Amino acid sequence: MAEQSIVLGMADLMVVSAPIKLITLGLGSCIGLVVYDSFAKVAGMAHIMLPDSRGLHGSEKVGKFADTAVPAIIEEMLKKGATRPRIKAKIAGGAQMFSLPGASAEFLTVGAKNVAETKKRLARMGIALIASDTGGNKGRTIEFSTSNWMLKVKTLGKGVSEI
Repeated sequence: MAEQSIVLGMADLMVVSAPIKLITLGLGSCIGLVVYDSFAKVAGMAHIMLPDSRGLHGSEKVGKFADTAVPAIIEEMLKKGATRPRIKAKIAGGAQMFSLPGASAEFLTVGAKNVAETKKRLARMGIALIASDTGGNKGRTIEFSTSNWMLKVKTLGKGVSEI
């Protein structure tokens, strides 16, 4: 059976059963998080925009923040038959997209903070991060295939890699 493709937008989070290809476009400082259990044939993707949801109202999408996206996606994985010891993670994104004179360091380091918070949340949940393509100053698009469990990373001006 051919893989159906699903494109996730910013702040989206989705967990699916194989065969599906999950895609998200335009990762700058955002993180594309992929988690999967190849034995249970379950995978999830989140397009994380910010490191944490502190001080924000509950009306935001859980996929928008690393501190809410990671536990939510793992919970959904478990509901679909994954087991925590088998779940593996891959991440891409977290670039520093802008260099603006007079901009605060807080604004310029969103990508690095997104990477750090995502890694911290995965570690807290006991999920192995087995591959990453983060940092730099170029945008990325990612595609995760449940037919081979590979994450294809397309980096602007750099080409395509698989992790």
